[in-house]
Amino acid sequence: MDKILSPIVNAFKIAELRRKITVTIIILIIFRIIAHIPVSGVDLQGLRSLFASSQLLGLLDIFSGGTLVNFSIISLGLNPYINASIIIQLLTMIFPKLEELSKEGEFGRQKINQYTRYLTVPLALVQAIGMYVLLKNQGILTNVTPLEIASIMVGMTAGTIFLMWLGELITEYGIGNGISLLIFAGIVSRIPVVLTQTATLTNQEQLINIIIFIALSLLVIAGVVFVNEGRRQISVQYARRSAQGKESGGVKTYLPLRVNQAGVIPIIFAVSLVLIPSFAGTYFAQLPQVQLSQIGRWFAANFTPDSILYNLVYFALVVGFTFFYTAIIFNPTKISDEIKKYGGFIPGIRPGTATAAYLSYIMVRITLAGALFLGSIAILPSIAAQATGITTLVLGGTGLLIVVSVVMDTAKQFESKLIERSYEVFTNR
Repeated sequence: MDKILSPIVNAFKIAELRRKITVTIIILIIFRIIAHIPVSGVDLQGLRSLFASSQLLGLLDIFSGGTLVNFSIISLGLNPYINASIIIQLLTMIFPKLEELSKEGEFGRQKINQYTRYLTVPLALVQAIGMYVLLKNQGILTNVTPLEIASIMVGMTAGTIFLMWLGELITEYGIGNGISLLIFAGIVSRIPVVLTQTATLTNQEQLINIIIFIALSLLVIAGVVFVNEGRRQISVQYARRSAQGKESGGVKTYLPLRVNQAGVIPIIFAVSLVLIPSFAGTYFAQLPQVQLSQIGRWFAANFTPDSILYNLVYFALVVGFTFFYTAIIFNPTKISDEIKKYGGFIPGIRPGTATAAYLSYIMVRITLAGALFLGSIAILPSIAAQATGITTLVLGGTGLLIVVSVVMDTAKQFESKLIERSYEVFTNR
């Protein structure tokens, strides 16, 4: 227990870390308070009944942190911002000017983030309209005046922008990635609700199934930790150099390549997209055109969390986004140039282009293993739910992946900050 608590106690002794932790906690509290401020003109009881009867809406509510079931002013969550990030990153790979901008260091990243914010606004407005249409078709929104409709649209859009701002404040002034932490806070806040719903259905058979599901959950946690901690060590040798009568270099080090370079981002991206067909199908099913209505009903019926098609698409999206995001954040050419610049080389591999090709080859192989594992873990809760019959816990499967990954990433950042501030203590020993 002392080993667990001592880093936290030591962190509060450091003024900067104490400030970062305090800022993070305050912003998370603000997020949870705002999550319970509802938009006017909504039948909340009917809304809760609707979400309780739909696994897809329940999954979306978990990622919004319970804001959708309350129809709060931040009920759209961070989905518009995540979708905007996906679009901007895709455009970066298509348009050379954006690609050049992304390589311009801090200035380029700021401009890319600015474009992402700009795109978030229209996407949030479109999703607000879609949510309004969905709730209106379900009879949740009735007798709403045009002015009230406009206020709902503007309020939900502003809520997303405010939430995005809170996430950026955590990233800049707090600990960890702000967007991931807000999603983490939302998922954790819904866990007691999901467990309570499961407990109300408990009987002897269900109790056995719950024990099996808990064992599978522990397996998922262990798997995520194993993959996130997995490394491929690439040996790098630095040649000896002589300058002003002093020799330097000749050191052998290792370049650690993570099995899961993308972290939790592929899962968040995949969840944002895999829900679109079902919601689009629900909308088209209400249209008077016969063909569009039939297509909509087919998508609504076949894109549910317990369907084979849904899980296949979900698996493919997780794998695809793992490769996609890894390609963005891992640049073998840049790493090769850095190694060559300081007189290093990989034994048996020529410096320069050959080194970049070798790193790319290794990265593709280990990313494939990580992506397949991550995709399998993502759909495992759905398979387990089919086997055990506990439909309420399927909503927590994907959330469990994100919670474990975010906790590990935040803990590593926290530890690195603590070691950085305590460096003098270590050197004096």
